[in-house]
Amino acid sequence: MQDFVARPEHGVAWISGANSGIGRALALKLAGDGYKVAVTARDHEKLAELQAEASDLSGSIIVLDGDVTNPEDMEHVLASIEYEHGALALAIFNAGVYLPIHAEELKLSDFERSFAVNLQGVVNCLVPAVRHMKEKGQGQIAIVSSVSGYGGLPTGAAYGATKAALINMAESLKFDLDKMGIRIQLINPGFVDTPATKRNQFHMPSLVSVEEAAEQISAGLKSQRFEITFPKRFTYMMKLVNLLPYNLYFWLVNRSTGWRERPLEKHARPGMAHPAE
Repeated sequence: MQDFVARPEHGVAWISGANSGIGRALALKLAGDGYKVAVTARDHEKLAELQAEASDLSGSIIVLDGDVTNPEDMEHVLASIEYEHGALALAIFNAGVYLPIHAEELKLSDFERSFAVNLQGVVNCLVPAVRHMKEKGQGQIAIVSSVSGYGGLPTGAAYGATKAALINMAESLKFDLDKMGIRIQLINPGFVDTPATKRNQFHMPSLVSVEEAAEQISAGLKSQRFEITFPKRFTYMMKLVNLLPYNLYFWLVNRSTGWRERPLEKHARPGMAHPAE
């Protein structure tokens, strides 16, 4: 038996972190496909602009303000979807931040913020979404992680840790969600041309636009794949690199990034933005 694949007639699609980047492009893509798309972020003005931009599409955008770090906000978002707009058919947990970590100036606040948004923020959305879908006996959930979660990279001690945790979380939950009729997928993009990656001062291999990322994710959501990853040549290479013995892995990452040759005092924030940011 094939896993459940959400379609617009099944109900509402919900996207967290939809005010910019991948989330925004994906909201427009799904609205263009006929979905009623609930979008969540703290920036109401940007969400309102997104809603206006989608006014001529076959679907629509529903603005539901909320902070993913506040579990009560996410409960209210789910209640609003259920009682005002229809059943939740598809949930895409996309909200995330990238704060570079340099070991010579560790800050608790950088780790706390990264974990609160990237990891706990997903959990705060996931708990009410699963409860809602369990009652309906079907649903589809996609968690946006990153190939940064495959292995440690310079400046990624917080960001990469959260993405690795999301990968493990999605893999672990799949065993039970499969039995509940709830389909879970993992989205692991490579470098995507977003406001964060525009700060990078180095070559980003296989960079894709947010529109291309939205197309790839949309196609993946309709497939039977657990992992949606792109561009495949780059992301599969990252998988292979992380199979190397540690001495070779650290040598290769240092060599390809030039990180070992950078004096500590010349490390400058914001550092290197990681894939998917």
